[in-house]
Amino acid sequence: MSSAMEAPKPLIAVCQMTSTSDKEKNFSTCSRLVQEAAARRACTVFLPEAFDYIGSSTEETLSLAETLQGDLIQRYSALARDCSVWLSLGGFHEQGSGGDEDRRIFNSHVILDAAGRVVSVYRKSHLFDVELRSGVTLRESSFTIPGAEIVPPVSTPGGKVGLAVCYDLRFPEMSLALSREGAEILTFPSAFTVTTGPAHWEVLLRARAVENQCYVVAAAQTGAHNARRTSYGHAMVVDPWGVVIAQCTDGPGLCYAEIDLPYLQRVRREMPLQDHRRPDLYGAVSRKTSS
Repeated sequence: MSSAMEAPKPLIAVCQMTSTSDKEKNFSTCSRLVQEAAARRACTVFLPEAFDYIGSSTEETLSLAETLQGDLIQRYSALARDCSVWLSLGGFHEQGSGGDEDRRIFNSHVILDAAGRVVSVYRKSHLFDVELRSGVTLRESSFTIPGAEIVPPVSTPGGKVGLAVCYDLRFPEMSLALSREGAEILTFPSAFTVTTGPAHWEVLLRARAVENQCYVVAAAQTGAHNARRTSYGHAMVVDPWGVVIAQCTDGPGLCYAEIDLPYLQRVRREMPLQDHRRPDLYGAVSRKTSS
């Protein structure tokens, strides 16, 4: 069959933005990016972690949080419906249920279909509690409740998407679990720091793509959010061979990539990593000595 008769490959759009504590301004930015992507006929648009806002203090972060039934998710549902696109809302500050005893929130990755329905919610399980020599100190657990489960990959027009958030990228066991469950796209919406980004961002994304033979999609925050916090940016898409096939430049914007699932299947056939894995060995290291 000639290439002219091949089915068109699904196009995805990946967003880069600079969230602040101004939720209305952030929504305006996201709405513009989603509409621009829809005009390019993208089937799915990926937004970064903290697309809703980035607070300048713990108190502000907690006070701005909403539930999944709140006004902001309703507005994104309408946006998805109006633009006829799926949305990956990469890190929503979801109000917890602890009341006055525990005001912490969830960092929730929400998937909306093109009718605006919530089809999956993953709550970030690995929390970013670090003190780096560069001076970066963050204790995400002080205001965030860790999620308790990995959710199954979601069937979208672009492929089966495995959900994660930012720091989850550093834990390959999670990506392997998602790929074993059929994920074809692993997505890591993020707000990487300017200290860790240059050293680890691209190499980790490419590693997850290579070892899982998946597309990796990483929407990102970029630039200065407030006087205390700046993000690295470099939103990108990596193919199953580990090649960066799309990347954002500096500042808010979009990059696009076609998802070629026949190519993904060919990569997996030619090097069948899943068949070669030895889960019988991947427990505790044996302490037996040879005779």
